[in-house]
Amino acid sequence: MTLQKQAGLAWIIDLGGAALFAWGIADGVAAAAAGQAVPGAAFAAMLGGGLVRAATAWGVPVLAVRGAQASTAPLRRSLVARLLGSGAAPSSGQSAVLAIDHVATIEGYETRFVPARVAAAAAPLVAVAIIACASMVAAGILLGTLVPFIFGMILAGTAAKRASERQLEALGDLSDLFVDRVRTLPILRHFGAEDRIARQVGVATREVAARTVAVLRVAFLSSAVLEFFSALAVALVAVYCGFSLLGLLPFPDPETLTLREAFFALAMAPEFYLPMRRLAAAYHDKQLGEAARTAIAAVPEVVAPAPVPEVFTGVEAKGLVIAWPGRTIGPVRLSIGTTGLVALTGPTGSGKTSLLAAIAGQIVPGEGSLRFLSPEEAPERQSHQSPSRLREGLGEGESGERATPSRQILHVTPSPIPSRKREGGVDVAPCQTVIAWAAQHPLILPGTLRDNLALAAPDASDAELLAAIDRVGLAPMLAHRGAGLDLPLDHRGSGLSGGERRRLGLARALLADRPLLLADEPTADLDAESAAAITALLRAVAAERAVIVATHDARLIAAADAEVTL
Repeated sequence: MTLQKQAGLAWIIDLGGAALFAWGIADGVAAAAAGQAVPGAAFAAMLGGGLVRAATAWGVPVLAVRGAQASTAPLRRSLVARLLGSGAAPSSGQSAVLAIDHVATIEGYETRFVPARVAAAAAPLVAVAIIACASMVAAGILLGTLVPFIFGMILAGTAAKRASERQLEALGDLSDLFVDRVRTLPILRHFGAEDRIARQVGVATREVAARTVAVLRVAFLSSAVLEFFSALAVALVAVYCGFSLLGLLPFPDPETLTLREAFFALAMAPEFYLPMRRLAAAYHDKQLGEAARTAIAAVPEVVAPAPVPEVFTGVEAKGLVIAWPGRTIGPVRLSIGTTGLVALTGPTGSGKTSLLAAIAGQIVPGEGSLRFLSPEEAPERQSHQSPSRLREGLGEGESGERATPSRQILHVTPSPIPSRKREGGVDVAPCQTVIAWAAQHPLILPGTLRDNLALAAPDASDAELLAAIDRVGLAPMLAHRGAGLDLPLDHRGSGLSGGERRRLGLARALLADRPLLLADEPTADLDAESAAAITALLRAVAAERAVIVATHDARLIAAADAEVTL
């Protein structure tokens, strides 16, 4: 049993304290009405009941908070891993809302609503049983008011759920808008768009406020329903007990009440609805928590790495389809052995980067197969003198084109996956050394050029780092600046052009020395001479390992062994 449920059951102990306190009051009032001294037992019962209730009021939140933190901590770790490791994660603003606000909302749900729900399921029945010991009719009155109360709460709860989902959606949209506009603030100021963006943010803010008011409106409605039936129940019990003591009931009295019993039943009547009042107070947390869980559940899981054989023999995709909201990419047919250069082509937005991400294991394909070839499936070695103009790609793609038939991509004898030793002599697992990625916008961390290159090869010497820089054509830039590997960089790569940042990413991918290289637009933002040099470099690398590039560059496409058109 979780700590939250234990906290809910602890509220029954609070009910026992309430009964002890009510008995003390009833006994004292009965003694005073009879002209007798109030017995010490009555004072002791009131003191004891008060202490029990105080201890429960302190202990229940402590248990609930500890339990909520224990249950949300794994959720937060899992969510952060999914947001950082999924190629289909939401935008930065939405991710911040999911990781911070939504997890905090779920923690509030676990802290307040779960204990209240457990208590509301059991405590009213215990309260009715205690009251029945003094007056069966009073207990029946309380149960009679419970039926319409439940019906009213169901109606209010349904409306609250819809309102809470709309509120969380508006909050996520506002955060997304705010983060995006702050990120592009220099561009917005350059084009004088401050007033228009301020109006956009104002509209989004008012939308959040309106939806928050709608949630509060429903919350007040549910509270009004609860308070009405709670007050009605107590009033009916008071009328019955008073008329019974005075002998004014318009029907035969089914029981004989004493002042002590009547006062005890009246004092305990509010306790019947108290657990449900706590539940109603936390019901808003329930609606927000459930909406937050629904939003978090929509974040895609991190794809488990595909099993990789000890010997890399190639990768193959058959009928591969990547599904996005409103569109699909594929089906795609692709295969490459241990060497060769495959170019992914197509108009902007056709899905080239998404296909690379699927091969890298960052996106889960919707259909088809994507796998590494086993050693038994390794094709026989074939020789070739120049790149063969093969064409693979879509079956019946969304563009309506049909790929022309192709021959097999040329393969060579399988070569073992390169391996290294980390500090301490630990071998790098094969599944960690298969793919090197040179992205359109490579990750750049604040530090030096050496620090960023060492991300791929922590044990590489300065000579090896400089050799990689020279291979991608960045040596003249370093020589001109005179900073060498100590060139300072910030997270934006300030001071580097777009082409230089791409070549930095390519140099890092080459340093990783992995059998499959994925490069996204490696010649973009380069002049003709630099692009030709990178094309020649990739052609040379393709003689040693498998290379798949996404590109619009006609010269790079012409140098490829095969073209996959999306």
